[in-house]
Amino acid sequence: MPVLESSAIVLVLWAAIGYGLGSVPFGLVVTKAFGLGNLREIGSGNIGTTNVLRTGSKPAAALTLLLDGGKGAAAVLLARFLAGEDASQMAGLMAFLGHCFPVWLGFKGGKGVATFLGLMLALAWPVGIACCLTWLAAAAMTRISSMGALVSAASGAVWALLLGYLPVALLAALLAAVVFIRHSANIARLRAGTEPRIGQK
Repeated sequence: MPVLESSAIVLVLWAAIGYGLGSVPFGLVVTKAFGLGNLREIGSGNIGTTNVLRTGSKPAAALTLLLDGGKGAAAVLLARFLAGEDASQMAGLMAFLGHCFPVWLGFKGGKGVATFLGLMLALAWPVGIACCLTWLAAAAMTRISSMGALVSAASGAVWALLLGYLPVALLAALLAAVVFIRHSANIARLRAGTEPRIGQK
């Protein structure tokens, strides 16, 4: 029983650490540092990479992508190194939720794609690479960022199963469900044929 209690405490601790890391709004930080204005008043008002790109600054968008992916990867790798695999999955999940629902921004955060990719790379790098390549292929073929995001997220659990990472597959399926929920407006526009293409304001 003490072991179970200790494990539970460790998981709760890493859940809090993961959420804290994930909730850092790098899109806002980067656009402010680059002098690009208030990201909440630009484009969709979202704090993610796609909206940062609408400022016209590709370096700022690239940096946001790296930082949003990096915070998810950092949560996983730190937890794995210090507390093991269960803690790494918990930290990764909560980093993802922290990005999507940061308390500092009234729980109105990003859509989770970059953080999802960072998590996959850290949890199982072959799965992460497959997801990244899937995003690139889908985005390149359609020229629609949200389509790349949705296809990549949906592929995560499939790639994990094919590559033999069952625990990662379960987590990837959960994260994909959240990604789809966060993209509900994009899905409606995709169906209507009004979703903007990459490079459009």
